[in-house]
Amino acid sequence: MKIAGLFAGIGGIELGFERAFGNSLRTEMLCEWWEPAQAVLSRRFPDVELHPDVRELRGLPRGLDLLSAGFPCTDLSQAGRTAGIAGAQSGLVSHVFEALRLTATTEKRLPWLMIENVPNMLTLDKGKAMAYLVHEIEALGYRWAYRVVDSRFTGVPQRRRRVILLASATEDPRRVLFADDAGERPEADLKDDAFGFYWTEGRGGLGWAQDAVPTLKGGSSVGIPSPPAIWVPGAPDDRLFVTPSVEDAEEMQGFERGWSDVLTLARRNGPRWKLVGNAVTTRVAEWVAGRIAKPGDVVVDLDGQQVVGRWPTAAWGERGTVHAIPISEFPTMAQYEHLSAVVDLNSAAPLSARAINGFHSRLLQGNLGRYAGFRDDVARYREMTWATRSFGEAVPSSTRRVS
Repeated sequence: MKIAGLFAGIGGIELGFERAFGNSLRTEMLCEWWEPAQAVLSRRFPDVELHPDVRELRGLPRGLDLLSAGFPCTDLSQAGRTAGIAGAQSGLVSHVFEALRLTATTEKRLPWLMIENVPNMLTLDKGKAMAYLVHEIEALGYRWAYRVVDSRFTGVPQRRRRVILLASATEDPRRVLFADDAGERPEADLKDDAFGFYWTEGRGGLGWAQDAVPTLKGGSSVGIPSPPAIWVPGAPDDRLFVTPSVEDAEEMQGFERGWSDVLTLARRNGPRWKLVGNAVTTRVAEWVAGRIAKPGDVVVDLDGQQVVGRWPTAAWGERGTVHAIPISEFPTMAQYEHLSAVVDLNSAAPLSARAINGFHSRLLQGNLGRYAGFRDDVARYREMTWATRSFGEAVPSSTRRVS
């Protein structure tokens, strides 16, 4: 199995494929423009060709079996600019198809194309991004299928929903994406001792997740990179709200702790939160790779209703037709790793006074955060942290770090 990755980030897709295929897989090329991400790729994939700019790519390595592209979601995500598929960043996906067309002039069409992005592209601008992708894929003569999956199916305590799109001219992507369905994860699997949310929200969103963090991301709705916060009900007042470390985030993305720690930086963690937040969950890629290696029987009816208009959360198509697929976002159900087992809630950095004060102000302007006890604990924690400041006591550096 020979693969190449465009918009490779820190190698989440490639690492997942390596875990699935072992020594029978070779990554031939990685393409990534951002220097911090390049540094991670150079360290973690030292023998792989690293191309610096997808806009200057003039073809692909010979003999590839799969090309992956987790192209930028900046213009498609709710946390981004929502400029759409024509945006300066997300529009770079056009170079994926240009590379495939150039390669097709000298070689047969690639067996597999894998694209990953945010579910918002199914609805933003009435789904223009998805329509564009499908148009380009079908112009290459490929059949395609996609499915929205939640990373929690792999056992990680991160509620991260992503579209996985597979296309092929020779294989059947439906036997990969629709060969497993475990249904929704039972509530009994989840503890109620920790709840993740985004303290940078509060007025129009909360990113709430029980026994998990919401989607790890590189930016926030108030324009700054940030980790999520974790509410710990019943904890002492000074431990009610804490934040995971970037190493915790790496584990919640399926990487080894320290995977992105390859730079010598004056600023603690530097761009690591953005690197990890923008990555592909490795275990999701590992599931896809495992099914590509061993396709299964489709577990749903493929001849369902043809779609006209809104894109569903799962579908397949070819030659201009789109068939909606009734299937869950949980292909399998790996043993769950509880949030309190990944993040040491007793030593995690407390959320700063400045952060909780801004969050509290935004929370009061809306009708969010009504989970029993949550608003009361926000108010109690805010009073405690600001009272500590007003008496002139030193605020721990771990507190100041997240603000």
